[in-house]
Parts: sequence; structure tokens; C-alpha cells
Amino acid sequence: MKINIWSDVRCPFCYIAKKNFDKALAQFEHKDEVEVTWKSYELDPELKTDTSISTLEYLASNKQMPTQQVEQMFAQVKQMGKEVGLEMNIEESIPANSKNAHRLTHLAYSKSNEMADKLTEALFKAHFTDGKNIDDNEVLTELGKEVGLGEKEINDLLDSDTFAYEVRQDQMEAGNTGVRGVPFFVMHKKFAVSGAQPTEAFLNALEKSWHYFKEDEKPMEIISGNSCDTDGNCE
Repeated sequence: MKINIWSDVRCPFCYIAKKNFDKALAQFEHKDEVEVTWKSYELDPELKTDTSISTLEYLASNKQMPTQQVEQMFAQVKQMGKEVGLEMNIEESIPANSKNAHRLTHLAYSKSNEMADKLTEALFKAHFTDGKNIDDNEVLTELGKEVGLGEKEINDLLDSDTFAYEVRQDQMEAGNTGVRGVPFFVMHKKFAVSGAQPTEAFLNALEKSWHYFKEDEKPMEIISGNSCDTDGNCE
């Protein structure tokens, strides 16, 4: 059963949702028959990385959000993260463009889904826990090497526009699928889950989707009657 998940490294609720989804998948009876693919979704494709300001200052200035509102949102995110075992130092996160992080994830997918999942986790942690710049080549190289990518292939990627097309394709597919925000989970193209849902909700969605998946696997039922075959035999 295939599951596509649209997310952005810059989305705190995507990190929380991944934690809960991973817990649900670990409990799912048929987890070994599930193929998970993380799809690129850039929340702010035109964002120019700026290490001189905080995310709070960026949201207050560029998104015209009152400082108090941003602080309340941060407090909510930190509490939600704490409840699922994540240290969310969102106030220390850097306003960084995520396109190169998405391209690096596609490179990891060209190796294996497992490597891409590990890189996705590492990118979330780097951005929200460690306060690293996810648009910095040295940071991306470090994270890529940690999950098994070679330094040369990472450098070649960052010196080119490799996988930029795939990132755009993911974004277009999201629009065609009806994705308007992330995280957004599509299970077996039949069942969708939006937002940072609790583990129980993801487990329930997995079980429902599995039912659809098994129904679709049933062989075609044929009601036989008089017919002719290609050898000219008619009965």
C-alpha cells in the first residue's frame, strides 16, 4: 500500500505529524507492506534565506503577524512537540528557503525510501531543534553524509539544479490532489489525512486505507456466458 505525504521542512506541524505517523505505522499490523514517500511542498518558494533575523522577526515583518500572535503560536508548537517527545526550539529556527533541502531529499530517494525518511527526520531536527540553516551547503552536506550520501554527489547536486524539476512536479501534483496546506497524507489514493493528527487518528486511517487496498487487490469476478475465442471456437 502506497502512502504519499506532502510536507515542508519549515513546517513545525509536519515534524509533529511525522512523529505521530511513525508511531502509528510501527503499531500497524501490515507495516511491512506499506511504502511511504515524502513529497516536496514549498510553503514559501520565494523566501530568501536570512540568517540575520529570527523566525519571529521574519513572521512579524514579512507576514504582517503581530509579535504576540507569533509568540503564542510558538508556545503552542513547543507544547505540542513536547507532548510527543520533540524538542522544538522554534524561536531559534532560521528563516531559510527549503528548495535545496527538498532537492537533497529527492537525491536520497534515488537511493532508497529508507534513506530519504532518515534525511527528512534529520532536516526537521536540524531546523527546529538545532537551529541550523537548512539552506547552507555545509549543513546539507553534513546531513546528507550522515544518512549515507556521498560528499561528491551532494556537492554536484548543490552546484546544479538537479531534482528542481521533481520538486516542482511534487508541488503540481499536490495542487491536482487538492492539497492546500501541509502536512497532507494520501493513503492508497483513497483516504486523506490533513494536519498534525494524533497517533490514534493515523492508525485508524491506516486500517481504513488497508481495507480499500485489499478490496482493490481482489481478482476480477467474471460471469461466463456464450462467447468466441481468438482460435474461432464459439461456445
